[in-house]
Amino acid sequence: MAKKKSEQAPGDEGKVAQGVSPSTSAPVIPQVSGASAGESKKNPKSPRVVPPISSHPTLIICRNKHWRYISAFQGPWHHMPIEILETISNINYNTLRPRPIDPAVLFDLVKIRRLVDEATNLAVRAASDIASPILTNVNGGLPAFGNGGHGAKLSRERKFRMREQASQKLGRAYRLDEIACSVATMQGASPLEYVSELVLHRNPHDSDAMYANFFFEKIPSRQLAAFTSLQPLTEIISERPTEGEALRTRAMVKSFKNDCEGAAQDLTLALSVYRSHQQPHIPTEEELRLRESHRSGRRPQDVILAEKDQPSSLEGQLLFQRATAYLTLAYQHVIAGVPSPQGLHGHVETVNSDEYMASESGRGSPDWDKELPRKQVESRKLVKTYAKRAVRDYISFISQFEYAPNLPVKVAKDFGYRINHAARGIRNPRSSEPGSLKEPHAYYPLSDLFAAVPPSNLPAYPSQDLPESGTLSPPLDKTCEYITYHPLLTDALHSLLLCHCLIQTSAKELLRHANMVARLVRLADGYPIFQASRSTARSDWIDVIRRAENWLQLSASWETLCLPAPLPMFDVYHPQQPGPSPSQAASAAAAMLNGESVQDATQQRRQERTKERIREHAILDALDDERVYDEESFRAAVEAREKHAEEDGALFGTDFSNPIDMQTWLSAANAAVDITTNPANQRSSTADPKEYPILTERAAAIAHWVREAPVVTGTTKRKKRTKKPGKEEGLDAMGKLGLETMERGKS
Repeated sequence: MAKKKSEQAPGDEGKVAQGVSPSTSAPVIPQVSGASAGESKKNPKSPRVVPPISSHPTLIICRNKHWRYISAFQGPWHHMPIEILETISNINYNTLRPRPIDPAVLFDLVKIRRLVDEATNLAVRAASDIASPILTNVNGGLPAFGNGGHGAKLSRERKFRMREQASQKLGRAYRLDEIACSVATMQGASPLEYVSELVLHRNPHDSDAMYANFFFEKIPSRQLAAFTSLQPLTEIISERPTEGEALRTRAMVKSFKNDCEGAAQDLTLALSVYRSHQQPHIPTEEELRLRESHRSGRRPQDVILAEKDQPSSLEGQLLFQRATAYLTLAYQHVIAGVPSPQGLHGHVETVNSDEYMASESGRGSPDWDKELPRKQVESRKLVKTYAKRAVRDYISFISQFEYAPNLPVKVAKDFGYRINHAARGIRNPRSSEPGSLKEPHAYYPLSDLFAAVPPSNLPAYPSQDLPESGTLSPPLDKTCEYITYHPLLTDALHSLLLCHCLIQTSAKELLRHANMVARLVRLADGYPIFQASRSTARSDWIDVIRRAENWLQLSASWETLCLPAPLPMFDVYHPQQPGPSPSQAASAAAAMLNGESVQDATQQRRQERTKERIREHAILDALDDERVYDEESFRAAVEAREKHAEEDGALFGTDFSNPIDMQTWLSAANAAVDITTNPANQRSSTADPKEYPILTERAAAIAHWVREAPVVTGTTKRKKRTKKPGKEEGLDAMGKLGLETMERGKS
């Protein structure tokens, strides 16, 4: 008797690999001609229908490759052995505070790696008819022995159960952290991309498979907003109302669709769900002993937390994403509040000018002159209101991390010592300081550094006696500054500065915040888990400084202020500058024969060499930039880098003829350039030579606000003070109450 269609096993991953899920408008899965999937198993020689090659050049890739902040989570963690990653997470948790890396993120990475590895193992076994998990190499996705090392093939039901388990593990991994899980799954075997879709063919209402398949669905490259439906996420949310992870994902999709208000609402609801259903954490005896050792400075025994006791990073994710949504809403109201001259002449701005264009259509009405200023005032108030909300969430996010102004160097050295031993395969590396580490040091939440009155024991920054380039570093100190690292910390700190620009914080106060951000960014180091990544907020902040002509009067370029601090346990040696080369000596001799001064000839040659060096590095950086995709964008990128170098030299006196200063500038120049392909975002260089055709909408809007916006008032709501009754009034009230009580008693 033939099986029902719903019970038949779907085709293998090779058939699914040629298409995408029919839930999207992308190409459907090609089927076998003249036979069902079950019949193709009986007749292995039956031909497959080759789908026609599309003439459209669009690349079809998984949706998770479009996710934001993926570059922030890149690093060795997704390919190092899971045992070493787990050892490092335990070492990090047991290190004296401030811990080098946020423990919540690190514990989540361990769980994500384990879940993704197990799901990959199951998916590869189901695709290759391997019964035993021992015979599977999850890294390569191939069987370990010969023809799979197995006898009979797996049944269809067994394959389905294995794929169902894999989908459940993937769903749990994506709920922990969708950004980190997207990075981890990119390293997995190809069957992992189709395992959840194969489960949905048989059980369309499996919420774990739906959630995992949402990230693995293939869509046209860079078209996530147009090819993504919110319906699957809405169904998952309705099925699991006590979990906020799907709300977080739906908020991210709404932000792609430019619905930032909806994104903020989803994130607010997710925070409410998380806090209402979060189980109160009761510290174990080991945690209490570890806290006491941190206070006393004694070397404690390592505490190994159970998985249920490990901290979660979900609240931090929600706060960061909601702050970003509020910041987007804030800058989108800039043009409507402070129209540019081009906008006043009918030029359509891309920065949310719907209200302004609506007012333009009513220009002929008698109330137009009164209505337009009112709408502009409302938009300006919305800029500050949303920016203040973003500051509140960014401050809450960074309050989870700590900073120490005087951490003993041997504590930082001990962490590096134990990490190096863990990398060599030692499961429980001993401390290099087996005795007491009792040296008092203070540590503060990062939010305290941005308070109205910051801690008083912070080292001066920027220091006035910093060593010049090419000199030896100062003698080693016994203490150093230290900070807890988080992959999104750099972006959050620079976004905080952008928010203060929109709030119209005074230049003096904003300069203090900027120096504090530079102090922290130069200390941020994700060793040995994360690698340095680009930050769009940092790029926009550097662009705002340039376009506003350094209105804060920074003492040096932002690249110089954020130059990474030297490691506390090593002395940094800078080689001395070499003497003149034979070609330089020959040029000097020729200049003397022609009657020119040696200084003029040397200066001219230095300028030519500097221009050549800047152009060479600009070309190399542009070629390495993934946002450069055609000749026009390539020329724009090269031109922008050259102009940025000229402007930095003029604003901050950067000496590009010095190789060390040149390398300092180049280390951040690549992150300071962003290319916008929309012609409406491109400013003509003939109209304003300081405007380049490679700015982001956010940087252009905030720089325009800094230069042109009037002071906005009326956005702070003052609490009404209730008048407290005086002593006599209180006695009179008590007397009246007593009389009423006596009268009721008589009656």
